[in-house]
Amino acid sequence: MKTIGVIGSGTMGNGIAHVASLSGFDVIITDLNKSYLNKGLSNIKKNMQRQVVKEKITESDMVNSFQRITTSVDMNLLEPCDLIIEAATENPEIKKSIFKSVNAICGNNTVLATNTSSISIDFLSDCCNNPDKIIGMHFMNPVPVMKLVEVIIGKQTSIKTQKIVIETAKKMGKIPVVCNDSPGFVANRILIPMINEAVFTYEEGVATVEAIDQIMTLGMNHPMGPLKLADLIGIDVVLYICKILHADFKDDKYKPSQLLKDMVKKGHLGVKSGQGFYKY
Repeated sequence: MKTIGVIGSGTMGNGIAHVASLSGFDVIITDLNKSYLNKGLSNIKKNMQRQVVKEKITESDMVNSFQRITTSVDMNLLEPCDLIIEAATENPEIKKSIFKSVNAICGNNTVLATNTSSISIDFLSDCCNNPDKIIGMHFMNPVPVMKLVEVIIGKQTSIKTQKIVIETAKKMGKIPVVCNDSPGFVANRILIPMINEAVFTYEEGVATVEAIDQIMTLGMNHPMGPLKLADLIGIDVVLYICKILHADFKDDKYKPSQLLKDMVKKGHLGVKSGQGFYKY
């Protein structure tokens, strides 16, 4: 495993590229246009500089890592990659289209991973001629800080593919934990309904936003309250995953609260919009 491709230079994509290049891998990042790529590189540099200041890495580590990163709007440049991690928009059809394109470009030995937080691995592997090489590699945000990589196994994912991804995640300094393909996998199947329930609790006037978060941080030892976490994840992302869980399980316990829907309509998406349950 020498070269890793990353599709998408947003928050998750640039974070994955960041840790991969620091771990000694050559990295090729692709995105729709150069401005997205430039913004992604700028974020990588900013985050690495923060690590230098905190003495997590050296200036030399940062310089060498940047030399290992290549960017392009041409997906064909991913052809030599041993592993490609898709980190595009959380949209099933967009991801499926990307997988079809990458599958046509790369050889049968290339492992294709998705950083999806909720979309079925089997759904994505259906469009590929090497379904044994398709796997989920769900990094946590922020990628340079969080240790977990949720490794999601599809029905046709091979043992060899699992071993490759697990070993690669370890080389990136992560702790890979394996689970099977199921709506929301483990992390979001448990986390998102908890956040949704916190929203219901606020919507019903049980407590203020601050009180709900304080009770969960002080009483349950959570590092961050569920409503503040929703702002960090993105209210639109929380709503989207709620809808996926509700549709796939056909169980109203996953039904998203009306307040989540209203906030998304108003553009109150959390940290990224400057307004969510808190102001930023």
